[in-house]
Amino acid sequence: MITDTHWLPPLLWAALYISDYCFTITCARLYQAQTTLVFEGSYEITPIFQRDVNALRRISPRFVVILIASTAYVWWLARLGASSEMHDVVALAIGALVLIQLTVHLRHLRNWFMFRTLLRGGITGHIEYPRAVMLRSSAFELLAFVGLYGCLFAVTRDVFVLGGAIACAVLAASHYRLARQHESSTGLATVA
Repeated sequence: MITDTHWLPPLLWAALYISDYCFTITCARLYQAQTTLVFEGSYEITPIFQRDVNALRRISPRFVVILIASTAYVWWLARLGASSEMHDVVALAIGALVLIQLTVHLRHLRNWFMFRTLLRGGITGHIEYPRAVMLRSSAFELLAFVGLYGCLFAVTRDVFVLGGAIACAVLAASHYRLARQHESSTGLATVA
């Protein structure tokens, strides 16, 4: 299992986190090159990265700091899990980190396919997503992954998978909260 070593989790985490940022910039570049699909505000959902993604920064100082800090945290968790009775807690935490990244990577692949299709003229027209709709859509999609990981956990009883379900639920709640905040700040009516 991934949590049986202290070197694999931080290595996997760093690779996924770097890949996530690279995919984000690649998809943001494709998004900016097309005019069919328009998102209100930034293409990037995570507020702390919006400026860097909007500017298509390949290297973001904020990203580098978070990468170093989070990789150190995962390394500490992996060391803790390999040498103590906290193995299940560590597996839950590392599962949360790894599976949320894999979930986000699937979304990147979908966006990459969609934007390339738009640029090739495979879809025509003009669609605008209000920010709150974009955030609620993201929350809904994440809840679907909660269901998937929850079902997998019910079958496998693997706490690593349970970590993924919890992480997706937390991120879904965060995106739902951001949607409500956006609606409140713009005076838009709340949509269920």
